[in-house]
Amino acid sequence: MPDKASARVARPWLIPLCVGGALLAGFGAAALGLYGGLYNVAADEPHSQSVYRLLETVRDRSIAVRAADIDVPPDLSEPGRIASGAGQYVDMCSSCHLAPGMKRTEISRGLYPRAPELRRGSRATPAEDFWVVKHGIKATGMPAWGVTHSDKLLWDLVAFVRKLPELSADEYQAIVRSAPKSHDEIMEGMEMEGSHGDH
Repeated sequence: MPDKASARVARPWLIPLCVGGALLAGFGAAALGLYGGLYNVAADEPHSQSVYRLLETVRDRSIAVRAADIDVPPDLSEPGRIASGAGQYVDMCSSCHLAPGMKRTEISRGLYPRAPELRRGSRATPAEDFWVVKHGIKATGMPAWGVTHSDKLLWDLVAFVRKLPELSADEYQAIVRSAPKSHDEIMEGMEMEGSHGDH
């Protein structure tokens, strides 16, 4: 029969062994769940509140950290820049993010997480808006427009997005009509200049 002194020596190993075993069992269960397809990734089946909040926090912090050193142009309120951005927004963004007076589209109804309706405004800074437009967001349907568009065009788009919440449906249509070029004309010009995708 072991004495009390030897039992005391054996106990310090018991706790790390139990903790290690519990962690190993947890990782094993998680791996089985992942490889077994237990988590439903369907866009018509929302995340649980805890998973959604975690993903939202990861997204917001990731954007904020990466956008912190971006220099914002001082002329984002300039009408020509806003009009240029309007010409891009109507073709690149409105089917998901909508516009004043616009009903939800088939695409906007099927996206999850749902694309923010930018006409309602945003808590993001201009630098954060630019970072999102340029780099996109994984697994949301938000593309990285910086692959195909220059920084100048993306800042024009940000200028318009910042103005969007102030616009009525009629004002939105007027700014779109005042755009110096449509999105297609802008892209044709970039391809002819050989700058498509090069920044």
